[in-house]
Amino acid sequence: MVSEFAVIAWGGRDVRIEHAWISPGRRDQPLMVFLHEGLGSLAMWKDFPQRLCDAIGCRGLVYSRPGYGRSTPRAADEVWNLDFMHRQAHEVLPALLQALHIDSAQDKPWLFGHSDGASIALLHAARFGNRVAGAVLLAPHILVEALSVSSIEAAREAYLQTDLKQRLSRYHDDPDSAFWGWNRIWLHPPFRQWSIEDEIATISCPVLAVQGLDDEYGTLAQVRGIARRVPQTRLLELADCGHSPHRDQPDTLIQAVVDFFRSSTPRGDKP
Repeated sequence: MVSEFAVIAWGGRDVRIEHAWISPGRRDQPLMVFLHEGLGSLAMWKDFPQRLCDAIGCRGLVYSRPGYGRSTPRAADEVWNLDFMHRQAHEVLPALLQALHIDSAQDKPWLFGHSDGASIALLHAARFGNRVAGAVLLAPHILVEALSVSSIEAAREAYLQTDLKQRLSRYHDDPDSAFWGWNRIWLHPPFRQWSIEDEIATISCPVLAVQGLDDEYGTLAQVRGIARRVPQTRLLELADCGHSPHRDQPDTLIQAVVDFFRSSTPRGDKP
């Protein structure tokens, strides 16, 4: 993927957003927007977005959120609040689509989110229901579980005691920006009460929710909770799979997304 940069006004300053297009020549085909995890970035997706878009026959947009990848880092004194995912869903993503001249009212994108990115996809679909064609959610969070907190505490120790910072520096201009923005808010005691369970009940688009049975950051309570509140949700529960189904079981996941996409797309709009 070849990175480009767009500038949006956000948080009282201009913010540079790293992004890349997948098969932009497929102008008449649907758009899939990829939303990365809490420590992710554009580069950390590797070749998965291209593989998925090729399998579906769609085009794609991959980007790094502010504070991640090659996008503008989090300011040293910037502390993320309990609504940090809401702001990404309600402010940053719409601003990026506008900056890239994507009219989501006419060209409704599909959202493909992982972990925090999946929660952001849910929040965006709940707020902008008439501007989203569908959503694929990998290891989404709709509430905070003790398992999540325990694993994020372990990640903090790994960042301080191992080479995790050096490994993340391959994918982030400022690994401290990416890591501490995510880690500190998730371990902030008031965040234990964070929940979007009620908000997502307004989602009207098709949803595929995917959970690995060996996920160290969440349990089946997350995807099954989505299915209870969003009845058109299709569930995919994967054995021998951890927090990243697109890395642990890419072929199975791609086939499931292709089937979901084709069954959810009006016949006249299929690639």
